[in-house]
Amino acid sequence: MSRLIAVSNRVQIETEGENANRGGLAVALAAALRQSNGIWFGWSGEQTEEFTGQIAFRRADGVATATIDLEAQDIDEYYNGFANRTLWPLFHYRLDLTEIARDFAGGYARVNERFAETLAPLIAPDDLIWVHDYHLMPLGSRLRERGFANRIGFFLHIPWPPPSLLMSLPGHRELAESMLDYDVIGFQSDEWRQAFIDYATVQFDATITGDYLTLGQRRTRLLACPIGLDIEDFGGAVHSIAAKQAESRLVVSAVGRDMIVGVDRLDYSKGLQERFAAYELLLTGRPELREKVSLLQIAPPSRGDVAAYRQIREELSALSGRINGEFASIDWVPIRYVNQGYSRDELFGIYRGARVGLVTPLRDGMNLVAKEYVAAQDPANPGVLVLSCFAGAAAQLTEAVIVNPHSIEEMADGIARALAMPLAERQERHAAMLETITRHDVRWWSQSFMEALAEDPAPVPGKVARLAGAGITQG
Repeated sequence: MSRLIAVSNRVQIETEGENANRGGLAVALAAALRQSNGIWFGWSGEQTEEFTGQIAFRRADGVATATIDLEAQDIDEYYNGFANRTLWPLFHYRLDLTEIARDFAGGYARVNERFAETLAPLIAPDDLIWVHDYHLMPLGSRLRERGFANRIGFFLHIPWPPPSLLMSLPGHRELAESMLDYDVIGFQSDEWRQAFIDYATVQFDATITGDYLTLGQRRTRLLACPIGLDIEDFGGAVHSIAAKQAESRLVVSAVGRDMIVGVDRLDYSKGLQERFAAYELLLTGRPELREKVSLLQIAPPSRGDVAAYRQIREELSALSGRINGEFASIDWVPIRYVNQGYSRDELFGIYRGARVGLVTPLRDGMNLVAKEYVAAQDPANPGVLVLSCFAGAAAQLTEAVIVNPHSIEEMADGIARALAMPLAERQERHAAMLETITRHDVRWWSQSFMEALAEDPAPVPGKVARLAGAGITQG
């Protein structure tokens, strides 16, 4: 069996047995890496005064990791800059928040070069290389330039924007063309896959045949392969002591009221201002629900160095304060707005104790919270998922109450429908969604991608040598 080298911006290092807050990516990669005796390579999250390329090797819980530290300039330009102030907003359809700067692009190019340079000595001829997410889109091309003919795949965890948006990025052609040096590219949904095809077929005159996109001597397989949950692990965690205690605290604190819960990283893509406005409209238009429902919004802060994230935190604090000031009574607070994180098990208990799960991003590659909420429910008395039509999860969880997050009226109606839904309908919808997420769990996702990556490449007529793609320029 070929060894797997997984590459991501950050490597989640764990001590033995510590798994309280593992994300879906960490779970999937850990299983695949253990099976192949592979390596997980990426940034440690730490800063160094001068980049040396020194690698720190560790093994924890059966997974080998190899991490590097980055300079302050790298972190500022590559991570806070191009990744999170240029690509993230642009790929989430927020051109108004997209910052274009040559320094950002230069830092992104430099760090991808450093990743390639440092990773190169670790690669054996038959290794499979799996690169993850928007931070490292040109990395495959950088490895090809160094002569590596390994099978290299890439998975994009966020949306791929439509051509008209991507074309606003200087160097968009070089960025997209560099990705064609991957053998396989995976997307969370067919919508994002089709957006990539639309761009490549117009900008490069590439051709698409089945799953394969061909440009000259390069052929890349494009997959719609949505990430899932670790259902086996989830089943145990949701019945843990911490989960049961969190569920009990939530139910007791609600004192007979129906709880609506939202759990989101504090980010403008999550539609939190619109969500608060929809809840306010619900209370305004349906006074009979006042003092009978409460909204718990958990929103841990993130990316505090980026001005847009500081602004959204201030806006949400003001919104929640205004709504509570208008509707609260002596023994009822309409919104509980919490800016802190909770352990995985505690969140599962909170999901289970909530009558409605509110997952309404303005744009999201997948959104595993939607799947977690469904998996956490009691099948005998399940809550209802209210889900944005612009989340990747909506393509799979069609039995949720699907809403347009840009319409506060539609969201308010969706919440009201969820609160009033009869038990039999709740059970039927939940059973269908649970079957979907059980069948397409995180191991299915990992295995599906790895099978595509490991298979023999389809021949390209007249192919003599693989061309190296262009990379991000600094201009």
